[in-house]
Amino acid sequence: MPRVLVVGSANVDFTVALSRLPRPGETVSEGTLLVARGGKGANQAVAARRLGAEVRLVGCIGADQSGRQVREALAAEGIGVDALATVEGPATGTALIMVDREGRNQIAVAPGANRSLTAADVERRAADFAWAEVVVCSLEVPLDAVRRALGIARAQNVKTIVNPAPFPDAGIDFLTLADYVTPNEGEAGRLAGFEITDLDTARTAAGIVRARGAGTAVLTLGAGGALADGPGGAVHAPPFAVTAVDTTGAGDAFNGALAVALSEARPLGEALRFANAAAALACTRRGAQPSMPARAEVERLLRG
Repeated sequence: MPRVLVVGSANVDFTVALSRLPRPGETVSEGTLLVARGGKGANQAVAARRLGAEVRLVGCIGADQSGRQVREALAAEGIGVDALATVEGPATGTALIMVDREGRNQIAVAPGANRSLTAADVERRAADFAWAEVVVCSLEVPLDAVRRALGIARAQNVKTIVNPAPFPDAGIDFLTLADYVTPNEGEAGRLAGFEITDLDTARTAAGIVRARGAGTAVLTLGAGGALADGPGGAVHAPPFAVTAVDTTGAGDAFNGALAVALSEARPLGEALRFANAAAALACTRRGAQPSMPARAEVERLLRG
């Protein structure tokens, strides 16, 4: 069984489905509410678990009802939560999400307890890093904690994935510790210094991300699929055609699936196709964690 360690956030999500997204200062009514669990770290952990991996999560939640529900839901998925610390004071991270009828979203996050994760907290989980085959980090937790996690993983010769989301205003200075960096178009544009408009600009950006230290750059391009540039050259994996209901969590599904595929030692092109399939299926259901697909669903889509 693949062994995946996730270092990242855990939230409660309030999602309102609307006919369209509101303009500044406008109220759009007649929406429907879904309350579920989210956070990039927890989403990636759930994605990897449903795809067949043994998973542990390093992060922080608040000492509140939302935190208890988050912990219980992750444990019910079979995810190891011993490294999910409960902190007094800050509330559990909360996301407010609006989704339109085309599946496009707007998201606002109050990180709360997620910001309490420290480098020292990460160091105390050294045994989890030694256990893991792949470590996945995203950036809804403090960058010092992410940097330390990557350093420990590198010292243990464990593969690392950095999902540079949300992209910090201060930039990222630890790409040299990342075996795989997985930006979307906007994040890749910020790393490369120009807008990604097509496959050619994506290829150029991927080369720049590698030049900045990443072992392999993996760009998620939405309707353009995924493009990777690594030591063996560039690989493009086309997307799967689905009817999108809610794109929230699609990137997390991709990262969780990529971690599983890499732990299974799949070739890069095959790993991208597996991750694309998981991300596509995640777009067909509402919510973040509720939309993460099971292994059997992904395999059916791959078989066509």
